[in-house]
Amino acid sequence: MLRIISLNLNGIRSAVSKGYLDWLPQQRADIVCMQELKAQAGDLSPGMRAPAGMQGWFHHAEKKGYSGVGIYSRHAPDRIVEGLGIADIDAEGRFLQLDFGKLSVVSLYLPSGSSSEERLQIKFGFMDRFLPHMAALAASGQEVVVCGDWNIAHREIDLKNWKSNQKNSGFLPEERAWLSRLFDEQGWIDVYRRLHPEATDACYTWWSNRGQAWAKNVGWRLDYQIATPGIAGTALATAVYKEQRFSDHAPLTVDYDWTL
Repeated sequence: MLRIISLNLNGIRSAVSKGYLDWLPQQRADIVCMQELKAQAGDLSPGMRAPAGMQGWFHHAEKKGYSGVGIYSRHAPDRIVEGLGIADIDAEGRFLQLDFGKLSVVSLYLPSGSSSEERLQIKFGFMDRFLPHMAALAASGQEVVVCGDWNIAHREIDLKNWKSNQKNSGFLPEERAWLSRLFDEQGWIDVYRRLHPEATDACYTWWSNRGQAWAKNVGWRLDYQIATPGIAGTALATAVYKEQRFSDHAPLTVDYDWTL
């Protein structure tokens, strides 16, 4: 079995202060994909770089305290791809790929467009340029799992207050249609939805810090493991972990019938 976890940390140092590194060994994960490190290489402690039995690889943002992605693995990768080769995207530390034989695992942090119109346009620019990259990954001959914070709720059942959010970034028609293109045109599989096609409030992975969103479970499903059909078809179980909070996001775990 292969266990992959994806989690937006909202700052690795903050998550560690809330017990993240104590929790991690108990999960028996093979691979952990992380987003929003908010740290530079020099900010990481030895435990952050290589927690119990694992080694870490990272793609940091140039801006301090911002973005960045990482992957912990129990297995040494055959190849590491840091960034997309697109300067403005790579400056924000949003893509890291590790290859293990015929399997590629990606940690992805898609931009949020909620803070301003400028950031929304940056998000759309990322989506436009990332779509062909996803097509290339799908056609690469590898089995691929793209884990991450996609900052898009795909369907109405993927967030609590969908009616009032139809004009807000994260649930805009253009964003949702873009995700649909990945599934319907490129053949990618939304692994959580494959196993739980009708789940509603149990599927949420993010809650606003405003109001009583967490207490009332007014959430969004923004974190996905999106995979090529071969490995997606081996998915055995998936769960969103909510017993402890390390971030405004919750860890998404998928178990695959796969051996590295």
